[in-house]
Amino acid sequence: MSNILDYETVALVDEVDAIEIIDQTLLPGKTEMIRLHTGKEIWDAIYLLQVRGAPAIGVTAGFGIYLLMKHSEADSYEAFMTEFREKSDYLNSSRPTAVNLSWALKRMEAHVKEFCEEGKSFDRAAVIAEMKAESERIKAEDIDVCRRIGENGLTLIEDGYGLLTHCNAGQLATCKYGTATAPMYLAHEKGMKIKVYCDETRPLLQGARLTAYELHSAGIDTTLLCDNMSASLMKSGAINAIFVGCDRVAANGDAANKIGTSVVATVAKRYNIPFYVCAPTSTIDINTPTGDEIKIEQRKPEEVTEMWYKERMAPEGVKVYNPAFDVTDNELITGIVTEYGVLRAPYDVAIRKLFEQVKA
Repeated sequence: MSNILDYETVALVDEVDAIEIIDQTLLPGKTEMIRLHTGKEIWDAIYLLQVRGAPAIGVTAGFGIYLLMKHSEADSYEAFMTEFREKSDYLNSSRPTAVNLSWALKRMEAHVKEFCEEGKSFDRAAVIAEMKAESERIKAEDIDVCRRIGENGLTLIEDGYGLLTHCNAGQLATCKYGTATAPMYLAHEKGMKIKVYCDETRPLLQGARLTAYELHSAGIDTTLLCDNMSASLMKSGAINAIFVGCDRVAANGDAANKIGTSVVATVAKRYNIPFYVCAPTSTIDINTPTGDEIKIEQRKPEEVTEMWYKERMAPEGVKVYNPAFDVTDNELITGIVTEYGVLRAPYDVAIRKLFEQVKA
């Protein structure tokens, strides 16, 4: 089995005006690299989950807006920014819940404004070159942040631990290491004997297709289970801690992650198992007061009724409830693992202090 760590999840191929990604919809059966050239191809790749995971989406957005503006013919700052915002809004509409998508696009816009001093000077070639440099910084920072999240998360793991994770917050969701899996990879590097249990994550099976695939290919002791088996596993005593990623953390510590995460957190609370959310600060949205304000994407009913089956497995015409995410209440979260350390409740205070520290 090939090691997924040998592949780049998202890469800029500037000489051919493309973003190269692993098509994650084909995993684990086939590892295929595809190149995205147009705005529609980038939009589709994000929406269709060919590239997925908040950090990887953010990196894709940074590269994407750069490529879409690379051949702009705008002859003024105002015209350039009008075109920029149109293309940015288009990319941003692909996945509304993943805050890193809008975060990366806003960061790229802010950097252009700063570079141009809000329109006082405009050199189109220089601006585009600076956009490329900023998009590459976003990727480099993602790798660094994930490594630091892994180091902080590693302090919560002991030799022999059984760890549970949900969905995929691994290397496939970032540019390297992942968020929730970063402590697992670092523990494995250090020779610690850990066992990782992966929820399959219905209906898109990211745990089965992606997390189990990448951890197993990296040589980590990996066990796959159906989502509704996690309570039985936790009750058995096999799980010492739970690590999950997230797509958005509200200012009060509520965290939106793949559907089913809140069930895992609720059961973990019942069995006194620590439940950790691994989140780069770019995923913490201080402008969203609580999880109630997080927009939850509703996806196509066919993902539940037909996907993965040779024949339809539900009656024609039946209604389908298919939210992509749920929100885990902050009271169920033991700690939020960031690149700056592990945040503890009360989260509104901890998050405010974190952002004050980052700005200082």
